[in-house]
Amino acid sequence: MDAPQNRRSALRQLGVGLAAGAAGLASLGAAEAPPLPSRTALLPPGATELKDLTERLAHAPRRRDFRAVPMILTNPDEWDREALDEVIAYRGGPKQVWDNTDLGGPWLNVMRNSLNTQIWSFRHSEFLCVSSTHGLAHLALFDQGIWDKYQLAKLAGEKFKTNTLMLEKPGGSDDPRDFQNASGPFSPRGSSIPALQRRGVVFLACHNAIWEISRRLRDGGANPDSLSLDAMAAELSNHLIPGVVLTPGAVGTMLQLQQAGFHYAK
Repeated sequence: MDAPQNRRSALRQLGVGLAAGAAGLASLGAAEAPPLPSRTALLPPGATELKDLTERLAHAPRRRDFRAVPMILTNPDEWDREALDEVIAYRGGPKQVWDNTDLGGPWLNVMRNSLNTQIWSFRHSEFLCVSSTHGLAHLALFDQGIWDKYQLAKLAGEKFKTNTLMLEKPGGSDDPRDFQNASGPFSPRGSSIPALQRRGVVFLACHNAIWEISRRLRDGGANPDSLSLDAMAAELSNHLIPGVVLTPGAVGTMLQLQQAGFHYAK
């Protein structure tokens, strides 16, 4: 009697070990999504679809372990496919995608104004605002460590010594019902990436912009590790700020969004 029981026990242990090994191998391919800013979300009351989307995006995997990436992505494993698919399939609405390229322009503020108008004026609590970010505006999606290493302030211009757009400004009440507070997160103080993320805004990163920025850095001599172009683009891809969704290309992805009912804004 003992031998069959021992064999069954051994098989169970082997099964547990194989399952654990498979989970470990799967975790090597994609890292968990970096957490969104830890402060309380500022979603409109009753926005159940938007709340569900933000929760799914918070748990969708993001790959941030690239060693080299090609100029043109051909495999969905090379971008944040699951997170992007969630955005494209969003069932609420209206839905608006912004074509943002000017780092020093008012892009964050106009998205904030669009949110306020849609939510509070037109009562569209499930409104989703998406930033299709490329050009020099894409510099705002890199963490400060990459800004320091590659001296991105030289590309950004005199207005940006550091990546100030990824810093949330202190404001007034975080109560979503207190939307008339002139110093609160719905006011111009809320024109920052983390403040808008807390309101459900999704920031899409552009692989093409990353690759082109990498080329510009390399050609300008900003390559402290003497990396290949593909390796530098991989490093920049690995240092996107929390919550960002990496796409194979901003302009091409905008078409996918428009086909899914998103309205284009510039």
